[in-house]
Amino acid sequence: MNDVLRNILDLFDIERIEKNLYRGQNHDTEHVFGGQVLAQALTAAYRTVEVHHQLHSLHAYFLRAGDWQTPILYEVDRIRDGKSFTTRRVAAIQHGRAIFSLSCSWHKQEQALEHSQPMPDVPPPESLRGDLEAYRALAQEQPEMAKFELRFEAIDSRQVERILRTDTTEHPPFRHTWLKSRDRLPDDPQVHLAMLAYMSDLDFMSTSMLPHGRNAMREFVIAASLDHSLWFHRPFRADEWLLFAKESPSASGARGFVRGHFFNQQGELVATAAQECLIRPIGDLREKLLGAK
Repeated sequence: MNDVLRNILDLFDIERIEKNLYRGQNHDTEHVFGGQVLAQALTAAYRTVEVHHQLHSLHAYFLRAGDWQTPILYEVDRIRDGKSFTTRRVAAIQHGRAIFSLSCSWHKQEQALEHSQPMPDVPPPESLRGDLEAYRALAQEQPEMAKFELRFEAIDSRQVERILRTDTTEHPPFRHTWLKSRDRLPDDPQVHLAMLAYMSDLDFMSTSMLPHGRNAMREFVIAASLDHSLWFHRPFRADEWLLFAKESPSASGARGFVRGHFFNQQGELVATAAQECLIRPIGDLREKLLGAK
């Protein structure tokens, strides 16, 4: 397993310091990635679920920016242990204040009615160029692009539309990305759930800015994730190709809304994600928008 992927898995392996209390470390990248906090909080909750139930949904709020130089404490509230459903609430704490909250629910596996929407008709991952290779090529002329290589050394990401951070043009508010870990993961379901939660925050929020020229506007917008939800429909492996089909049906009131569906290569819908994000215009762009009203 490569070192970057191993480092991410080590971050998921949070430390138990007391019953219902865990401590997680951060990437040394001068900011706290929302997908990391989501994965760590989910791991903390998972470790308190003692019955054989399967995670079916989580709902999270990003409350404050994290401090990458300080460990994060995760406090788990065991709300309910039922015969069919188990519920947990997690607070992520730094400097005595909550920076993130998570509610999640597990369900006893049952056989019942089934249907699934079809997977979009897109090229297979084998035919697409990887983001790692694309950003390495860009970094030869623009060294600042090298910082985007890190996660792609652990996660093989291949875009259908190929919209990189140097692209300043306007695009329709959708994109499709194939994702998987670069190396095989342990068979522990906890690891695959945490990895999908981590991947679900990769380049998700930015979909809401595609119709407005995302990268051309970057310095004129304050952007931050506000909340994040995931629903798990079917078993999956995060080390096998998953298509993340993302779209943004709305942006208004300085908030963008995005949703996405994860499909396996057999065309089955395995998970659904949704997020609302802050995209607040500042400076000249804000004045321009106010003047247009």
